[in-house]
Amino acid sequence: MEALTDPEHQDGSPSILSAKRRGLPDALAAALQDLLGNRFSTSLADREHHGRGESYHPTEAPEAVCRALSTEEVADIVRLCALHRTPVVAFGAGTSLEGHVAARRGGVCLDLGGMTRIVAVRPGDLDCTVEAGVTRQQLNAYLRDTGLFFPVDPGSECTIGGMAATRASGTNAVRYGTMRENVLSLTVVLSDGSIVRTSGRARKSAAGYDLTRLFVGSEGTLGIITEVTIRLYGVPETIASAVCAFDDMDSAVAAVTAIIQCGIPLARIEFMDARAILATNRHSGLSYRETPTLFFEFHGSAAAVAEQAELTREMVEEFGGSEFQWASDPDDRARLWRARHNIHYAIAAMRPNSRVWSTDVCVPISALSRCMSETWPDIEAAPFFIATVGHVGDGNFHLGLAIDPTDPAELEVAEHLNVRLVRRAIAMDGTCTGEHGIGYGKAKFMELEHGGGVSVMRAIKRALDPEDILNPGKILPDNRP
Repeated sequence: MEALTDPEHQDGSPSILSAKRRGLPDALAAALQDLLGNRFSTSLADREHHGRGESYHPTEAPEAVCRALSTEEVADIVRLCALHRTPVVAFGAGTSLEGHVAARRGGVCLDLGGMTRIVAVRPGDLDCTVEAGVTRQQLNAYLRDTGLFFPVDPGSECTIGGMAATRASGTNAVRYGTMRENVLSLTVVLSDGSIVRTSGRARKSAAGYDLTRLFVGSEGTLGIITEVTIRLYGVPETIASAVCAFDDMDSAVAAVTAIIQCGIPLARIEFMDARAILATNRHSGLSYRETPTLFFEFHGSAAAVAEQAELTREMVEEFGGSEFQWASDPDDRARLWRARHNIHYAIAAMRPNSRVWSTDVCVPISALSRCMSETWPDIEAAPFFIATVGHVGDGNFHLGLAIDPTDPAELEVAEHLNVRLVRRAIAMDGTCTGEHGIGYGKAKFMELEHGGGVSVMRAIKRALDPEDILNPGKILPDNRP
């Protein structure tokens, strides 16, 4: 088949736009096979597994899967792909929600899941270095006897490398921050196969451009993260959790706003609407009252936790909160947060054979109540099940839409609802995504949110990846044919 011509390669040389149609170049396939042996795969099942995430986006399989075991192997793979102008899509655990791992232009999926070495733990400096394929659960299990833990908790079994690439956050972000605040340094493979370390381990630096923050959140479009140095924290002396029910959503969100503005240092403050509670009760075998609910967690000394909890209880009661139930037992706490983390699958279970269109926005905390209230009529009017959950302590909330992805009418309704939600959030000086990332699912909103800043992002992309081989078609709106 005749190759398409990329507008950036008017000399007629093959471009990445033709990669999917022509298949993997034979010379590249042979070189990757020689390099990796049975860790190079072209089986359909393997390729399809690596071409999809957890959301409604359709599978877009790569031409091959390469499983790397070291930074040097990643560099070798990227170098070979660069030679053949073949796209490279990094893959961690496959838990992304906005089409991040879809091989939109074919090419190679570079699976980092086998890079699971914990390189160093430095208790005295409260940091550690891990390879990209280490998951947060694996790391915290390894740290269990040190008295330290890594708090960033998106919920699913994510890799640390993937969390850095998507600038993940989660339930603990209100106290401990997101990956942006907790990554100290990265080892990154660039589009030509060269290896760079973005910084040292000092807690602050004024030396040059902040390359670490440049790559955190870049979703594999500027370089492939292979090692991550992250902050660690002491395990709190006391941890306590509580659940509080409200009669309506506005009261629950108003209580959150008041608590945050008063400066109570909560570790977690999560919101679930009545539909989310219904789904959670059914999926996780719980029996919470099916009404808007807040979930709290307090960290600190015994005295500090008691004071925080009492202040919070008093404040939620002022806003109509009731049934302030404690979950002090570690097993009860684990069950509570496990149920919260499983909400994606709980929503899916409400409608057999559905896929969950999961979307999120984030607004300033003072705008949260209005944003959620204005979204509610759209939720009620939808012809399918929708539940709302949120890391409301930092103004971030999510909608889970249980849709039939084969029904064009449902997809149109979901798309319309999503666009209205994003436009509403941006109009309130918020963002189209607080933590899910852009992938290709939300790339169309980048110019609305960033305006002329998108041209700066394009310039950075061209400078670091001039052949556009690293996860092409993601983050930046794709204006090419």
